Amino acid sequence: MENIEKLLNAIVADYARYSKDVDRVKTFSEDIQLLKGKKYYKIVRASGGVWGFIQIKNDNKFKAGDILKAAGWATPARNFARGNVIEENFQNVRWTGA
Repeated sequence: MENIEKLLNAIVADYARYSKDVDRVKTFSEDIQLLKGKKYYKIVRASGGVWGFIQIKNDNKFKAGDILKAAGWATPARNFARGNVIEENFQNVRWTGA
């Protein structure tokens, strides 16, 4: 969970580079939520939209901690991982999505 918090901080930091308005950055930071499902953690914005997914357990294609782009509200894009929270690989993290 500590590394997921680091991912959320990286998302907010990327937004802070985009928007220099301190109040907007604070609002954006408070808007991000983490929801736990059976296979994935889902990162959402309370105001609407899915940022991406984090693989909970290893499966036949992805390992635990892999960051996946959202294909839709309930489904990740399973073509390739965009990083890994366990390895603290956040190089493809943008505030707009994985």
